[in-house]
Amino acid sequence: MAVILSCPGLYSQNYNREKQSWVNYVIRMYNNAPFEGVKVVDDATSHNLIVVLSLIPSKYGGNESTMSRVAAVKAQSQASRYFSGSDVTADIIIKTTESEEDTTTEVIETIKEHSAGLVKALELLTNFKSEKDADRRVFIFSTPIDKSK
Repeated sequence: MAVILSCPGLYSQNYNREKQSWVNYVIRMYNNAPFEGVKVVDDATSHNLIVVLSLIPSKYGGNESTMSRVAAVKAQSQASRYFSGSDVTADIIIKTTESEEDTTTEVIETIKEHSAGLVKALELLTNFKSEKDADRRVFIFSTPIDKSK
């Protein structure tokens, strides 16, 4: 008995080439000059805010899920500071103790940051092991921005 299968309308999925080329561009930009924080990147058709941060997997027990969540929260925090700003206050206390043998000086610096804002549209573009520091994992998030505002 012979079975003949005919599939006249086969279609394949096409991975978004523009998105992949954008991700590759950001990775090349990072590998060329590693940085952490927020950066606005312009290309021919759009303006994007990218947030780059690196984490040490051993601090999170190698748990990918936990590390991804921590990275997302930190990225949202940095993007919120970029969009909404923050207030930073610093206090320095210098404590000097004298005894018959010597004098000891202790400097205590307290820095407080207050920030308010909400950024929900951050997309994880990619994460990979750092080429410069094998103990770190780099996370890159992105969101399109409107520069006219």
